[in-house]
Amino acid sequence: MMMPRGVDEKPKDRRKVIIRLGNYLFAFKGWLILAVGLTIASNLLQLIGPMLSGAAIDAMTGGKGLVLMQVVWRYAILMLVFYFTSSMISYGLSALMVVISQKIIFKMRKDIFEKLMRLPVQFFDTHQTGDIISRISYDVDTVNVSLSNDLVQILTSVITVVGSLIMMVTISPLLVLVFTVTVPASTLLTRYMTRKVRPFFSERSRKLGEMNGYTEEMVSGQKTISAYNRQAVILKRFDQRNESAVQAYFKADYYGSMTGPAVNFINNLSLALISIFGALLFISGGMTIGNVSSFVLYSRKFSGPINEAANILSELQSAMAAAERIFRLLDADEETADREDAEPLHHELGGVEIHDLCFGYEVSKPILNDISLTARPGSLIAIVGYTGAGKTTLINLLMRFYDPMSGEINIDGQAIDSVTRTSLRSGFAMVLQDTWLFSGSIYENIAYGSEGATPETVAEACKAAKIHSAIMRLPEGYQTVLTEDGGAVSKGQKQLMTIARAMLQKANMLILDEATSNVDTRTEIKIQQAMRKLMESKTCFVIAHRLSTIQNADLILVIENGNVVEQGSHHDLLNRSGAYARMYQAQFD
Repeated sequence: MMMPRGVDEKPKDRRKVIIRLGNYLFAFKGWLILAVGLTIASNLLQLIGPMLSGAAIDAMTGGKGLVLMQVVWRYAILMLVFYFTSSMISYGLSALMVVISQKIIFKMRKDIFEKLMRLPVQFFDTHQTGDIISRISYDVDTVNVSLSNDLVQILTSVITVVGSLIMMVTISPLLVLVFTVTVPASTLLTRYMTRKVRPFFSERSRKLGEMNGYTEEMVSGQKTISAYNRQAVILKRFDQRNESAVQAYFKADYYGSMTGPAVNFINNLSLALISIFGALLFISGGMTIGNVSSFVLYSRKFSGPINEAANILSELQSAMAAAERIFRLLDADEETADREDAEPLHHELGGVEIHDLCFGYEVSKPILNDISLTARPGSLIAIVGYTGAGKTTLINLLMRFYDPMSGEINIDGQAIDSVTRTSLRSGFAMVLQDTWLFSGSIYENIAYGSEGATPETVAEACKAAKIHSAIMRLPEGYQTVLTEDGGAVSKGQKQLMTIARAMLQKANMLILDEATSNVDTRTEIKIQQAMRKLMESKTCFVIAHRLSTIQNADLILVIENGNVVEQGSHHDLLNRSGAYARMYQAQFD
């Protein structure tokens, strides 16, 4: 059941986001300390350059001839050495930050994927697959760019600004007063633009996630779209989402790009004021021409990082928005923990009892009402009903993908909420209507989840599932590699493979959720006969639309609007001429 999007939205807290990103950084604090050291060394070497330049200019105004040129050359060579050394250190720093960022991103992606494995089925029922993929790809990459580039720039800016300020104070404290006007103006403007731009970057990440989700959904349904000639409609809907994403990008980039030029104007204004007042001090004898030159160079270094900080502000805003989406995923509620006194399920027999079970995805909208059922060990239980009656929901409760609002489910006398989920789910083999095969050989797909499976046991299961001969006709037999969710075989063959996979599991209970809907009726009957023989003494729950295939069920449960309206054997229910009889006869009308 799909829930409204945005249910996981939480109040934005930038401080917490920064702290959590810091925790990822400090996990590699040794590398980080080295990076800080290289940054300090590189910037200190660059700060010596303007001082040497001023000294060279003063030397030229105070002398002449060969001696003068030797002094100037000495200063020039020293400047070259310092700048070259600084550049080499900066190169090493850039390479180091790439290594650090990749380590952090590796850990972040690992944390996200591990989190996905711990999330309940409900999370995936209420979130688009494309949006989840967007978080683990686009959002993580955005954070990666910020960590590898912006972090170094910010650290460099701090060191350069502080160092330049100290050098300017030593040259002329009076000229530094110019910055008492321009720096507050830059700061106030930057803060204002930050608050204005922040929501646009959050919106940009959200719109991109929505577009990715829609794209993933439409690509997976391409055959249906073509069959119904809905390409024009789908393109129109995509254009709407694409336009929304483009507009979100435009607003974020447009307003984000305004900050840099505005701050740059203020910095250029400070340079003009320094030139005017510096000239006046030189004329009055308060400064040498070399000091004026050095001060101007330091002022550029001082104001340059401020302008750069404004330019990378948009990238930081984008990174913060992406990090928020990542952390919202990492903070999503996980599957409720097993009780402290939970024990493994002793599924030796497979007897299932359901008492007064009630459930709804929303409290105000119950789907199942007072469901009761007794399944003897080794029996075949069929669950039938019209679409939306609650059949699959009952299976979800059996597997504890969801917990009931009231009532209880017992397996071999143990309440399922008193046993560990791992042992509970390992007691079931499950085949769904939607087949899932991964990229790998047919053998690997069928043996999936069955440790110790041998080629012989896999072949035996495939023979029982009526798929062995089809596999042997493939180029490489069981070693044929499936790609793109089993594109090398038909949909019906894929479903037979998943049935063979379930047969291999050492489980006392089997769930078939419309698992044979993609095979013909004759093959379906043969599969069930073979399965019953192969899985003797195992309790089976079958959800089926074709009632002719469940005539041998020990108990048929008829569900309408969340209520059990009839239960009994096939012949008993037909003799009652009730809901089941009407459903059965409708298949032949």
